[in-house]
Amino acid sequence: MTSEAPENGDETAAPTEISPTLLRDVQADLEESLLGGPRRYTRAEIADIAGVSVERADRLWVSMGFAVDIDPDSVMFTEGDAAALRTIASLVDRGIISPEREVAAARALGQSLSRLAEWQVSLISTHIVDQLAGSAGSDEQAIREQVRGLTAEILPAVESLQAYVWRRHVASTTGRNVGNPGEEVASRTLVVGFADIVGYTSLTRQLGARDLADLLERFESASTTVIGGHQGWVVKTVGDEVMFAVESPADAAEIALQLQERVLPDETDPELRVGLAMGPVLVRFGDLYGSVVNTAARLTGSARPGTVLIDEELAHELDGAPGYYLKQLRPRRVRGIRRLEQFVLRRNRDA
Repeated sequence: MTSEAPENGDETAAPTEISPTLLRDVQADLEESLLGGPRRYTRAEIADIAGVSVERADRLWVSMGFAVDIDPDSVMFTEGDAAALRTIASLVDRGIISPEREVAAARALGQSLSRLAEWQVSLISTHIVDQLAGSAGSDEQAIREQVRGLTAEILPAVESLQAYVWRRHVASTTGRNVGNPGEEVASRTLVVGFADIVGYTSLTRQLGARDLADLLERFESASTTVIGGHQGWVVKTVGDEVMFAVESPADAAEIALQLQERVLPDETDPELRVGLAMGPVLVRFGDLYGSVVNTAARLTGSARPGTVLIDEELAHELDGAPGYYLKQLRPRRVRGIRRLEQFVLRRNRDA
């Protein structure tokens, strides 16, 4: 273990240099703590313990985003993995998830939590490294004990917060969906919207990593606040774009206009384009599908920087609503849509 002396009077200790052997040991300790025990079982053994076939266990494991070792004798599963397989099987047995949908459900869960895990590991790793700074000279066993202590302190707090946010989202989603059909056949009339940052590709070449991260954080934070503040919800964010949905046409109009007014408001910030479309959409595992989604995306791509474009259905709902001004534009032919009716949505300052 080595450490460099601080330069120019900087009293901040240099990061601890961790040997490859110690790094593997620390990783093993973290894994055992996260998984609730060491790896004990092969593919065949874990399937037998969970009461499912090896083929079914493999399908679910891969669907959740994990690799399966082709060596049948490889020991890679824990007691926690067996419990998870039993839980999924019980949901199918009780009719909560249909047999033909269990793989899709596992995939949706894995994809949703994978991104969250990336952020959490970065957070936990940064904290551990910061706490270990200046530990040069300590023996490896002492460092491993320190990491175990930090893990025992951090993980329960993160897990508790995660469970709270999940329960809150379930409560919120239940409020929107009471009385609607189940996930497998859910078709609802919604307003779907997209907002994206104009010129994002060129910005990635101009801005440094820290400035780009700051821009994206401000974009996501402000847009989430606006959308959630008017009964909408974020479907997903992909880099420079946020996709959202809302039930009320008036709320949708307010979200779109406030996105333009309140998100990235500085003169040096890039502008946004926003597109909205209304109609029946397929709701599947939290995502939205259908021609309405395609229309909203095309309107966003057609919008000029700093403007909001909406489709004919939403324009009909907003026609005559106080506080809004609608201007019909010439229809356009875009990919997948022969005749795209488009209306500019603005505030009516005279109302």
